[in-house]
Amino acid sequence: MPKYIVVTGGVLSGLGKGIVTSSIGFLLKNKGYKITAIKIDPYLNCDAGTMNPFQHGEVFVLDDGGEVDLDLGNYERFMDINLGRDNNITTGKVYRNVIEKERRGDYLGKTVQIVPHITNEIKDWIRRVAKESGADICVIEIGGTVGDIESMPFLEAVRQLYLEEGSDNVVFVHTTLVPILKVVGEQKTKPTQHSVKELRAIGISPDIIVARSPVPLDKSTREKISLFCNVPSDAVISSPDVECIYEVPLMLQEQGITKHILSKLSLPYREAKLEEWKKFVEKVKNGRNRVRIAMVGKYTALGDSYISILEAFRHAAAEVDAKVEVVWIEAEEIEEGKKIEDVDGILVPGGFGERGAEGKIRAIEFARENKIPFLGICFGFQLAVVEYGRNVLGLECHSTEIKPNVKHPIITILPEQYGVEQLGGTMRLGSQPITIKEGTLAHSLYGKKKIYERHRHRYEVNPEYIDELEGKGLIFSGIAEDRIRMEILELPEHPYFIASQFHPEFKSRPLKPAPLFYGFIKASVENKR
Repeated sequence: MPKYIVVTGGVLSGLGKGIVTSSIGFLLKNKGYKITAIKIDPYLNCDAGTMNPFQHGEVFVLDDGGEVDLDLGNYERFMDINLGRDNNITTGKVYRNVIEKERRGDYLGKTVQIVPHITNEIKDWIRRVAKESGADICVIEIGGTVGDIESMPFLEAVRQLYLEEGSDNVVFVHTTLVPILKVVGEQKTKPTQHSVKELRAIGISPDIIVARSPVPLDKSTREKISLFCNVPSDAVISSPDVECIYEVPLMLQEQGITKHILSKLSLPYREAKLEEWKKFVEKVKNGRNRVRIAMVGKYTALGDSYISILEAFRHAAAEVDAKVEVVWIEAEEIEEGKKIEDVDGILVPGGFGERGAEGKIRAIEFARENKIPFLGICFGFQLAVVEYGRNVLGLECHSTEIKPNVKHPIITILPEQYGVEQLGGTMRLGSQPITIKEGTLAHSLYGKKKIYERHRHRYEVNPEYIDELEGKGLIFSGIAEDRIRMEILELPEHPYFIASQFHPEFKSRPLKPAPLFYGFIKASVENKR
């Protein structure tokens, strides 16, 4: 039976519980244990699919089409595993299941309550995911902060899980904050003490405390946390700010976090093999070639809106000994006259709606005409077709998403989307097979004729315009299996001009960069020269 590690957070959100969870999973997998991970999000949404990126950051898409919290992206990147929609539990999903069971009569004669029905549903879900994965260890991150009313049923469920599974099968890791007041320059442990007190009040005692702080913990600070929080001093793990998130596993391993975890779970300790990871971290931090990449988006005020793209930059840059400086450009500012200057590459990411669309089109035109390496993703792919249709074919064209009655609907809604009324979970989602034409840039990057990539869209290139577009030099080098949907476009006379209907960033990994990103960063480095 699988064992469980539960990661909770205290004091405030945004401490990096997801990175701690990812790092623990990475280290244990590195030691030969099979790992799976679950993210619990205490919001009422059934999934992240209908959330604005400004609200909750990027919507990450899994192979099975699950639209999930961005932390699952970190899990996949660090642990190099593929997860499914059931690895993300939300309040909405849990309550929906319980209510459906009540309506069917599964609880006939009983009063349905938070305890035991909601908590049982949570425990059953956790156990099912862990068992079906075949994992030795399931790492569970509970979103939010201890004390939040929304998190209470989940914390109660894992308290019961501990009781039922036994003390050698469940470990609690609590991530908390140790601030430094500028006035006195002292590391303050009181927030951690109060957070742990709140956790213990609901019946959970942490086995390990990961203390986030701007700098490493002083010995006296560590000992104070140990004394007042009833945790051994060497189980108080210091997690100071780092330049690169991929340093975190190395830092945690150095302090012996996996020794504590494996000892508590009665599992044998194995040495980690971290040489390749260390080399990767050094490349990320010290890349010799500096490149400036313009990110032309509509959610640029929140970097987490594009977190998978930023990580894909790092993965690709490490492969070519480079370091990326992202130049954030709000698409609407281009519409107002802002110039794109002094950049080595231009990326236009996904998005929805009219706001900023014309600015993105101008950015694509600028990249095409000035021979600047360009990568378009999803909406960026569609707008690259619009730009080409307008400025090369001379058509009055647009996407029907933005202009339903445009004269030339060069981008149009997918046939299966007609009549769709609900927004949640109804797009073309998840991993889809793609055939790549030999002799193209895409084929040289992927090195094979058939690939699988993740999608999230409702619109496509209108098949009626494909011959006309290709007749003017545009190449559709990747095509869906139905031979109708276009997946990759490229311009052969350009140093690097490529765009994809899918999201290559979702499958990029630290030691296996996404091919389109690798080619893009490599071309940007060469363009700089």
